[in-house]
Amino acid sequence: MFMSMTISMIILLITSGLMLINNLISIKSISDREKNSPFECGFDPKSSPRIPFSLQFFLIAVIFLIFDIEIALLLPLILTMKISNPFSFIFITFSFILILIMGLFHEWKQGALDWAL
Repeated sequence: MFMSMTISMIILLITSGLMLINNLISIKSISDREKNSPFECGFDPKSSPRIPFSLQFFLIAVIFLIFDIEIALLLPLILTMKISNPFSFIFITFSFILILIMGLFHEWKQGALDWAL
């Protein structure tokens, strides 16, 4: 029991020491302007490399991906049309499409689909 605790303490000290040494070594000592600037064929950049990203474009892209995946989920319904009960097939299909339309209407009412310039 005492030996396992001693070995555990030694391992803890070694790992803590290695983590401390790693943090001390990895600190950047010199901040060079040339290394921090973007490279444009040897010339100084004309504009800032950090251009602002349009949040509206990101929201439209995410909504497109979500609805694209949901359309891909509709494709197997075509294969199951012949082997399923017609009433249950129609009920499931219309309920799924209704959920999609409600989601699209909600996004429209929230203003996520309005493209602001």
